[in-house]
Formats: sequence, structure tokens, C-alpha cells
Amino acid sequence: MLPTIPVHVSTVRLGDIKPGRIGIFAGSLTAQPATVQREVAAEMQKLGYGTLWFGESMAREAFVQASILLSATSSLVIASGIANIWGRDPMAMAAGGRALAEAWPDRFILGLGVSHAPMVATRGHDYARPYSAMRDYLDKMAQAPWRGPEAPMPPLVLAALGPKMVALAAERTAGAYPYFTTAEHIQQVRKQLGPEPYMAADLPVVLADGRAEARTIGNGHTTQYLRTDNYRNNLLRLGWKPEDLEPPGSDELFDAVVAWGDTAAVQQRARRLFSAGADQVVLNLVTKDRSVPYHSELTALASLNSM
Repeated sequence: MLPTIPVHVSTVRLGDIKPGRIGIFAGSLTAQPATVQREVAAEMQKLGYGTLWFGESMAREAFVQASILLSATSSLVIASGIANIWGRDPMAMAAGGRALAEAWPDRFILGLGVSHAPMVATRGHDYARPYSAMRDYLDKMAQAPWRGPEAPMPPLVLAALGPKMVALAAERTAGAYPYFTTAEHIQQVRKQLGPEPYMAADLPVVLADGRAEARTIGNGHTTQYLRTDNYRNNLLRLGWKPEDLEPPGSDELFDAVVAWGDTAAVQQRARRLFSAGADQVVLNLVTKDRSVPYHSELTALASLNSM
């Protein structure tokens, strides 16, 4: 028997933004030409997805990427997941957020994160105290001057895994976006956040006929994140053994993090995350050929939008 999905959705801190229950993480879409991105974003809107989240690593700058996607759609919510705080100073981040909120009212969520030590070092910064850096950054964003047209700051959401960052998300922002984690951890995050803050939960998805095919497609995804200290340390904190985390991860870990199988299997995993306290499940589509836009996967999973 599937768990009951909670009726309450914590969107009060998002204001008039309607993010929907199911989102999509851009993933491989971020490497596509802008023409393809516009086409796929419009398709997501037509299929009923609520939010398109995108990351910022070494691809397009976050506010440029958001503008491309917002300009191609009329109702789809666009969310940075995340905009790297080391990529621009707090005044620039606040100004970029306000500019998008003014141009596309009630359609942009500004997700912020501290990124990862190697990427921060590449930008010439020191990652020694990420929590303190984020708290200070939020203080400076709140104080940043703005001389553009009257516009509110868009809702802020933090990439939060550990207890300190989750607490900061609950105290200072609209909510949290935990990434590459388990339903059990989502339940812990919800308990710490309390009922009001918004929480979007990442769910890697591999559509496959069996475990062998799922692992062939999905092992690259798990390997990438299991080699990243933040995600690895979070899983260790949750009680996973080091041997489970050796890339590409044990079958048990793969099953806990990745939803694989058919649409019904993915729906069941989404239900678990909703029952754990997520307000939105963000489907992170992992496909065999990352150079091909995931049209078929979007169509196959569109039925989840009625959850």
C-alpha cells in the first residue's frame, strides 16, 4: 500500500508563486543551445510541470540562464538550484534577483548555495567556513541598495543538507532544496524546518527495464556525487557505511537515492518523498545519452503532475 500524500503544501513563504508538486531539474539541458532550452521549457509547461530548476557550475551564468527559460514560457516557475554565492557579490545577487522578479512577477525562485570546495577554489575563494559565509552573504543581500523599478526580492531557498544550513534556511529564507539524498533524510529536514518553510526534494530518475540497465545508465550520476565531499559526508552522517559510498555506490544506496524502473516505480518514490515532508519533488532525469534532450522522458512522466 502506498503512503498517503499530505494534503498541506508549505508555499506560504513563496508568496504568490505557484511551483506545482512536480518539478524538473535541468541537468543535461543546461549544456544544450538556447533554442533547444526554450523548446524543452515550453514543452514542460505544456505537459503540466510546475517548476524547472537549474544548476550553476561551469555552464551559463545563473541569471542569464533564468532569463532564457523565463522568456520562453508564460507560467512555468524557474528556480536556480543553485546560484553559487561565490559567483557574484551579495549586491549583484540581490540586484539580479530583483530584476528577474520585476520582469517576470511570481515566476522566479532564487536558490542559493555554497557550492563545493574544488569549484570554489577554481573561482579563487576560500571554502573554509561555508556556513558562516552563507550567513554573512544573506546579511549583505538584505542590506544591498536597489535603484531599479520597485520590485520585491524573489523568495530565497538554500541548498541545505547539514543541520546548520537547514536551520539557516528555516530562519532566514523561504525554505530548502536538499539534493542527492534519501527519503529518510528528507523526513529529518522537514522535522528541523518545521511546517512553514518550503522544501523541494531532488529525485534522480532512471527509466529502465531492470536493475542492470538502470545501473548502466545511472552509475555515472551517482559516481559524480559520491566523489563530492558534501554529499558523501551527508550520507555518512545519515549512517551509511563507507563501503556503500565507494563510487558508483552499493545497490542498497543506489536504490535509496535513485528512482529507477517504469513510471509507476517513479511515482511510488515520489509519494515517499511527499510523505516524508517534501512540498515538491524535483525529477532529476538521468538518461543514457546526455546530448539528446529528454523529450520522451518528460512525456512518460507527465502523469505524475496529477499527484
